[in-house]
Amino acid sequence: MKKRFSYKLLGAQVDALSILDLNLLIEESIAKNEKWIIANHNLHSLYLFHNAPKMQSFYAKAQYTHIDSMPLVFFGKLLGFPMKREQRVTYADWIWPLMAEAANKGWRVFYLGSKPGVAEQGASILRQRFPGLQIACAHGYIDMDKDSLENLATLAAINAYKPHVLMVGMGMPRQEYWISENLEHIHTNTILTSGACMDYVAGAIPTPPRWMGRVGLEWLYRLLCEPKRLWRRYLLEPWFVGTLFLREIWSISSQQKKIISKRFNKFVALSNLFKPYQ
Repeated sequence: MKKRFSYKLLGAQVDALSILDLNLLIEESIAKNEKWIIANHNLHSLYLFHNAPKMQSFYAKAQYTHIDSMPLVFFGKLLGFPMKREQRVTYADWIWPLMAEAANKGWRVFYLGSKPGVAEQGASILRQRFPGLQIACAHGYIDMDKDSLENLATLAAINAYKPHVLMVGMGMPRQEYWISENLEHIHTNTILTSGACMDYVAGAIPTPPRWMGRVGLEWLYRLLCEPKRLWRRYLLEPWFVGTLFLREIWSISSQQKKIISKRFNKFVALSNLFKPYQ
């Protein structure tokens, strides 16, 4: 698949891809027997990207970076990019069609991440739902030093399984750093940065109602569920991303600013439709 839907958004490269597009990319990497990183960007990753050179290095290695944030889709649309709601893909939605595709096409999946026992619990649920699914797991609470015995054993387990898809769910930026440091020793076709994906499947973390994701409010649900861990991510970091948006507007022409102003007013008018009657 050619990068027809690749955009420079808020200083970072993103690819506007749907779940179907992403599954096709995985199929392509397997057919070509190539190793691809399919990363993702949300507001938190953008904050990290602009403040951590190691994150910039990781994203430079990724073949594709899909959008995992409805606010990023809103920003993109305001800036004139033809982005659609279905091009915001989060693992809470993607995991099910991804595993269905893996079961149907015989892809072997290895999941690295979550606390001990959680990943296997999630994998058991997936095997029951998708008969024939080949999935193996290892927890992510390991010594991150690339030469540690734990890390070497983890790599050996992954490579012995010979997965077509490796999902790394250690949270940002830990998962990105682990992939960067071990990339040359990982034998797989597609590497996915999957965050708390298996925690949702296993029920270790409550899954936000899917309608909240579609209207850009999933962050609020997660904040209410884990305020101590996530308050900084959702209450402070977006201000930094907001400055990136304002800087981008400032750098464009006055004609484009008028277009953005019209789009913003239209967006506000539509948002008012969701407000309860007084």
